[in-house]
Amino acid sequence: MSLIEKALARKKSAQKVESDDPIKNVAKETNTPEPSAIDNLTEALTIDKESLSERGYLVDNGERKSIKDEFRQIKRKLLNNAFGKAAKNLKNSNLIMVSSAKPNEGKTFVSINLALSIALEQDKTVLLIDADVLRPSLNRELGIGETSGLIEFLLDEDKKINDVIFNTNIEKLKIIPAGKPHHLSNELLASEKMAVLAKELATRYPDRIVIFDCPPLIGVTETLVLANMMGQAVVVVEESKTQIEDVKNATANLNEDLAVGLVLNKAIRSHKDLYGYYGYGYGEK
Repeated sequence: MSLIEKALARKKSAQKVESDDPIKNVAKETNTPEPSAIDNLTEALTIDKESLSERGYLVDNGERKSIKDEFRQIKRKLLNNAFGKAAKNLKNSNLIMVSSAKPNEGKTFVSINLALSIALEQDKTVLLIDADVLRPSLNRELGIGETSGLIEFLLDEDKKINDVIFNTNIEKLKIIPAGKPHHLSNELLASEKMAVLAKELATRYPDRIVIFDCPPLIGVTETLVLANMMGQAVVVVEESKTQIEDVKNATANLNEDLAVGLVLNKAIRSHKDLYGYYGYGYGEK
């Protein structure tokens, strides 16, 4: 057999071995690296950025909008508390819950915009979690389809957190959707596995901010349990709707070690501008 014939035979044999390898075949068909090359093979989700921009969300499209400056001021406080001197006095300082006294006050709008704003930081990444498992809205607002998420992770003992963390087409932004509804959704938020998850997220990536879009504080007792796992809380208050008494009741039972901020949403700036995010107060209760 000539040298050329031997070389062709070796090549043919190598090709047969490769074709019989299911892992390499999957990697080739999906145009993704082999499992050994990356930590997480979870697919990336495509966020509809054009739709977000049209609905008033903070999308980095080169436009100069006042909302960018407003959220920049808010996130700077949160980042300083998460990684500055105040972090020494806060437990899980990089875990931030966003909630409200009652439903429909704009907490998801605030959660998403905070995540989008922090994703613009040069040295930080952000993980956005839909923890409002009874009334999830993150997938709908971001324009992505139904996916597994937090519920599936909490229900399945064998499921790892990387199984439900999704990359997105927005650099430095990852998300954990709520997942499919379950009759014990709220109870799962108060489970031991949820507490373990919070601890892992607080320590595994020290440069990452984790934002939890949580259920309202009034009427959902599990939100207070979640609050005890957090280092910071942002309570959204809708102008001309939220009653001061409701705000007091919503924050009265929060852990005294929690750094609590109040955000005024939908404040009226002028007759032409009736929509936005214009007020911010931050400090201890």
